[in-house]
Amino acid sequence: MALRHWLQLSLTDGIGSILLGRLVTAAGSAEAACSADSGLLNSVEGIGSVKGANILRSLRQASDAAEKEMARCRENGVNLICQDDAEYPTLLKVIPDPPAVLYVRGTLEARDLNGVAIVGSRRCSHYGREQAERFGTLLAQAGVTVISGGARGVDSAAHRGAIAAPGGRTIVVLGCGVDVAYPPENEALFKQVATRGAVISEFALETPPMKENFPRRNRIISGMSRGVLVVEADVASGALITARQAGDEHGRPVFALPGRVDNPMSAGPHALIRDGATLITNLEEIFEGLGPLPHHVLETELAEPRVEAPAEPPVAANLTEQQNRILREISRDPIALDLIIARTELPAEAILPELTLMTLRGLVKRIGGQNYVIGSAGA
Repeated sequence: MALRHWLQLSLTDGIGSILLGRLVTAAGSAEAACSADSGLLNSVEGIGSVKGANILRSLRQASDAAEKEMARCRENGVNLICQDDAEYPTLLKVIPDPPAVLYVRGTLEARDLNGVAIVGSRRCSHYGREQAERFGTLLAQAGVTVISGGARGVDSAAHRGAIAAPGGRTIVVLGCGVDVAYPPENEALFKQVATRGAVISEFALETPPMKENFPRRNRIISGMSRGVLVVEADVASGALITARQAGDEHGRPVFALPGRVDNPMSAGPHALIRDGATLITNLEEIFEGLGPLPHHVLETELAEPRVEAPAEPPVAANLTEQQNRILREISRDPIALDLIIARTELPAEAILPELTLMTLRGLVKRIGGQNYVIGSAGA
């Protein structure tokens, strides 16, 4: 069972995400890695003989621990997914150090591929809280999953904003076990999120929120996101670490919301803007900065084999009937939103989220305000 082997590796002392990935690659699979001998371990870059002996000892002990952890997850209604599972987030899998397993309360869905992170200070101002909630709602209304860390301040406001949108989805990434409410006052919020998205972590059940866990948590926030929006943060904030990791290591666009020049919490976003982050004031600017999905993601996650069929109106792979209905009305010539509504006979509140998702996938392109043309991925 692949999951048990990935979990065993994750519970092994002395082997982090990068070494774990190297070991699995060298062994050929997670199952083979769990049966590794000292020779294989010593051959992996970064391990060596001394460290290898300690890892080998812990690896054997982790076998029983993995069985017990799986039983505890079943008892607590927690789902476990590993890198071999279809539910594992595609964008997260391609970062340099993806977690071996994710503990999940709630559900991860294919549409979470269109996720944007909102991060910022725990000690945010009223303006910061207001804007985090505003953008959380706007993104969720447009069909984007809002991802953040569940912390006080900006994170919590972003999650609440997403939940406020009808049908909005949001994901909390914790720096502790998913059965640990941190901060404690967010316990009710996390229960809500689990019904409208997911609360996830790479840490075993009952893991406390230790300081060293949060940089690891932040790489998951960045890794799962198409882009990262920083609302308020000082220059030493973890939010800035997340943003720089997104841009420098994960190749994701970084957005920053400007603030008052006399507010210390504006220093972080302003520094990011000076360093090349996109200054944003509205939802459209975020969508313009995101661009289409990376080609490797389109190929592995969204593309389906093409088959010859009788002449029919054009359809795109992996789209709903409603999305294809909209796409049929769009060509290389600009078409206005109101004309799309008239021709499809669909309500505006149904069409707008669908157009947003298809824009993010590169199937359509928005030009000149409310006009649309066929995109490169839909041509």
